[in-house]
Amino acid sequence: MGDSIESSSLIKIPVSKLKVGMFVEAIDKNKSLVNIANAGQIRSAEAILRLHKSNVTHVWVNGERSLPELGLGRVASAPKPFIRKVTVERATTQMQAKELIVEAKDLIQKVLSDTFEGKAVEVEPFEALADSMIESVLLDADALKCVSAMRSKDVYLLEHSINVAFLLVTFGRYLNFDADMLRQIAIGGILHDIGKIKIDSKILNKPGKLTAEEFEHVKLHQTYAIEIMGQTKGLSQISKDISLMHHEKLDGCGYPLGLKGEQIPIHGRMSCIVDIFDALTATRCYKEAMSPASAFKILLGMTPTHLDQGLVYEFIRCIGVYPVGSLVQLSDGRIGIVWEAKGRDVLHPKVKCFYSVKHKCYTQVEVVDLLRSPLNIEKGISPSSLEIDPTPFY
Repeated sequence: MGDSIESSSLIKIPVSKLKVGMFVEAIDKNKSLVNIANAGQIRSAEAILRLHKSNVTHVWVNGERSLPELGLGRVASAPKPFIRKVTVERATTQMQAKELIVEAKDLIQKVLSDTFEGKAVEVEPFEALADSMIESVLLDADALKCVSAMRSKDVYLLEHSINVAFLLVTFGRYLNFDADMLRQIAIGGILHDIGKIKIDSKILNKPGKLTAEEFEHVKLHQTYAIEIMGQTKGLSQISKDISLMHHEKLDGCGYPLGLKGEQIPIHGRMSCIVDIFDALTATRCYKEAMSPASAFKILLGMTPTHLDQGLVYEFIRCIGVYPVGSLVQLSDGRIGIVWEAKGRDVLHPKVKCFYSVKHKCYTQVEVVDLLRSPLNIEKGISPSSLEIDPTPFY
């Protein structure tokens, strides 16, 4: 190793902004460029996580040897092409996120069908899906957040499983979990409600309030999950915990085991928080979706008796007061989707505006950068409060 002269094709990039396909030629050490023996193209999200774990904060990327679609070939390009590159990149990652969610739905649907027929769950496909999910979060978490915000009450079980897994990965990454731990909690999230396949669908999808007897029947999904997990070869204990602990409470009043306090490990406590948050912000057959801000209030109200207060606060910091994909109203009366929040404070994201409450009509679609605009977010909006469908604008 030795100090090297910076070349015009090299770009200094924070490890947090590394993407699959970039060619890492050197690391930045004590503000000096230091060549590395294993220079090469980033092939997976795991390679990026390894750099994080090695406490490398910045690397030098060779733009000309990186994938062409990343737009790094000409590092001396003017600001205009740079802006164009970001737009294309977001469109690409948005499409990749959509493809990932379709793939996840297909896999979960197949496993639910197999489980209903009494077949054992195979872990391998979920490991591959978890790796794709982690890579997507590392590439562009904002794109996946926007896609996962599009919900349908008709496929709640599928979407809830995907979103819980995605939120666990996002939360775990925020808490600096390693790649293996992220994979295990992702698999647990995908499978966390698998026992519901054996619950009477009429009760599960009942539009009104459940009777005491019906609620006891729904709670059996955890008993069924224990049986299913026991028959699943190769499933880690952490993945099982995510599934079997997401209804446990710190004061011991949860189910199925009535675990208390320290009996619930950190990943089990995380699953409780994430499961409740996603359920509250989803449209169901018996209720409309709640805004994230309202869901956060409920989560905080459940601390410290039911939920871990410190972890709830960390989750709110991780997700943000106005999460990407959520709806907000700006001070000029326009409604928009929180579109981009990476590297920004919570009050100044980019917002994709498409509707005016004041004039009750659609407007020209515009992405407003609140860091550069006199406008501000007035409030978060629940999708159910709108008379229009925001889905086409995601």
